[in-house]
Parts: sequence; structure tokens; C-alpha cells
Amino acid sequence: MSEQFLVRLSATPAAGVWANTGVSFDSQGAMIHVPAVEPLKHIQRAARSIASQGVSKVALQGELWDTESQWAFYQGFVNPKQLDGVSFADNARSDLNELNALCRAATWARQMINGTAEDIYPESLAAKAAEFIQSLAPEYVSYQIIKGKALLEQQWIGIHEVGRGSERPPVLLELDYNPSGVDDEPVAAALVGKGITFDSGGYSIKASEGMLGMKCDMGGAATVTGALALAMQRGLNKRVKLFLCCAENLISGHAYKLGDILTYKNGTTVEIVNTDAEGRLVLADGLMAAGETGAPLIIDAATLTGAALTAVGQEYNAIFGLDKALVSEVCEFASAENEAVWPLPLEKWHQQACPSAYADTANSRAVKGGGAGGASNAAGFLSRFVPNDGKGWVHIDLAACFRDSAGAQWAAGATTQGIRTIARTLLAKA
Repeated sequence: MSEQFLVRLSATPAAGVWANTGVSFDSQGAMIHVPAVEPLKHIQRAARSIASQGVSKVALQGELWDTESQWAFYQGFVNPKQLDGVSFADNARSDLNELNALCRAATWARQMINGTAEDIYPESLAAKAAEFIQSLAPEYVSYQIIKGKALLEQQWIGIHEVGRGSERPPVLLELDYNPSGVDDEPVAAALVGKGITFDSGGYSIKASEGMLGMKCDMGGAATVTGALALAMQRGLNKRVKLFLCCAENLISGHAYKLGDILTYKNGTTVEIVNTDAEGRLVLADGLMAAGETGAPLIIDAATLTGAALTAVGQEYNAIFGLDKALVSEVCEFASAENEAVWPLPLEKWHQQACPSAYADTANSRAVKGGGAGGASNAAGFLSRFVPNDGKGWVHIDLAACFRDSAGAQWAAGATTQGIRTIARTLLAKA
């Protein structure tokens, strides 16, 4: 065998004993025989197959590789225990700068999402995100972390209430990327991420099997941070603010309870009927903070509802918005980035889908899974907290950003699906 395990592409079918496998092997390494239908999926699955045989380092070789096929291979090859090991082919069809930028953003996001809740807790997540973005453009990035009781002083009630049951305080990260260097430069876009670093469900406690993967519940925060990082590396030259809403949803004598009523900064009152519907409570603060910037584009991302997962499966992220033209554009951006999204219904009347006898709205419906249309109802709740009747706002429910177990195409853990879509949206619309 060669010292390097080489992986090459072929447009011809495999022959002999490899005829039905799609991958053949020789003394140099592997040949992936790429079909005309869904070639990128085939390449990603082949990468998973090669990695599953104990190969830890590969070099992609040949002129048939392009940027997208190399990225598909990388996505299939890496896993939580190994986030590297792929040497990309340097040829006329590939953009190595883009591949390196993708790796940098995706590796950071995977480290956060796959990391344990003991290491990735609210304040550490905020600090790591700020450090990561600042490392890309130190002269243009500033930030503040609002923590614990200071959240109440600034009326960020949702983040405080969800996180008050933990000994580790909740935080709101406000990060400012301002490449103009001008203090009064208008904010072109704002990103909001759900940063629930562990979700027990609170008093509406999850079953053990449903709680096991809940270190991933800060996937939204990691995704929007990774997206900003990728957009910056692609040349983003507009001012963008990043808001990460970080808390642990735990049970204690200090935890928020069913029946509590929260009064938000915009005056909206919310009855808590399910403490496991906490993501929308923290995002409400982030969306109001984003609105205060005057940004004409607001994107939030969150591992928000099991209902979205039920609706679209793990292959798609669900997207919502009252601004239908913007939703359509973001779907096109996702397609251009080879990320799958699917629009689910959202209308103004969804704001009334979780009624309360005691407050303006409840945070869910008091039935299992939030009842019919749960993902749309959650988006309707969020729409109460965005400016301009939702113009310029999209909400992404990240059904595809994490896998509890490995499959033919993905290793277990974070997938980073959503980062490229949001990065392209920033570059196109900010």
C-alpha cells in the first residue's frame, strides 16, 4: 500500500467483485465510482464507508474532484472523534480557500455541538463564540456578555427565567462585527441563536432517552456563529450583530415552573404551560434585541421543535417566515449551497395558536408535543417579538443539524447543516 491512502473519482461503474458497491480498492487506496444520479450523496456515503473501515487519513487525488464533491466527502468522513484527516485535491476545479473556510467554520460548530454540557455551558459557549469570531477579524469585532441578574436589569426575562434553575448563570452574548470601523454604521443584519447548552425539559422533564442528546440544544447558537464565521471568510463587508441566548434548562428550587407568567420587554405576557418549550422563551429576548439594532434582515436558528423533525425528517431544516419572498430566496440560497430546507406554514394567525386564560399567550399548548402544527405554532410565538410585522425575518428550525446515531451518510453528532445557507443569505441580503 502507498504511505497515503488515496481516494480518486471515476465516472465509470465498478467492475468485478466491486460491481455493486460503488467503491473499489487497490494498492493505492479507493476509487469512488460516481453515478449520474445524486452524485454528492453517493460520494458522502462512500466516505462514511471508507472511514468505517478504520481509515483515519486520506488524500483526495485527481482532476475529477471539485469543491462540492470534496466537501461532500469531508462531511461523510469526519466524526465526533476525528474532525480532520482529509487532504484536499488542489486542481483547477476546486477552491481550496473555500474548502478551508468551510472546514474552519464547521469544525468549530462540531466541537461546540458535540461537546459535553459540562464543558459547553452558557458562559463558556458565549465566550468561545466571541473568541472564535474575534480571531477572524480582531480589529472589527467587539462584544459584551450580559450575565445572571444583569439580564433582569436589562429586561431579558426569558433567558433569565429559563436559566435560573442552574448554578451556572444564563447569559446573552451581543457581538458586533463592524468591518467599516465606523461607530454609527447601520447594522445590515442580525443573527439570533438558541443556546440551551443542556435541556432536561425542566419540570416538564424529558424521558432519559430524549434527554441523552440534549447537549445539542445549543445547535442554533453554534450554527449562526459558524455562519457568520464562514461569511466573514467569504468576504462579508457589512455590519452584523450576533445574539446568542444561552442557558441550562435544569430543575432546582430556583427553576421556573408551570403556571408562571413572564412579562417581556415589549409588554407581551406569556403563561408557562410547558417548561420544555424553553427555546422560544430565550429566542424572544434575542429577537427583540435584534430588532433594536434596526437591522433590515434578522435570521434566527434553533433546534426548536420535535414537530419540525416529525414533519421534514433529518434530511431537511424547516424554514418559516411571514415574509414569503424572503423565505423563497433563502430556499434558493440553500439549494445553491447543497443544503436541504423546506418551508412550513406560518401566518399571522399562528400567534393565537397557543391561547392562555391568564396571559396574552401561552408558550405552547398543554398537550403532548405541543399539539397539531407544533412547529408553526412555535414560529408564530416567535413572530410576536420581531419588528415590521415579520418583514426581513426568517426562522430556521434545525431538524437536520444533529444525528443521535450514525447512518449511511452521516456520523453521529453535529452535521453543520444550515451554516452555508445562512452565510450565503448574509452575503446576498445584508
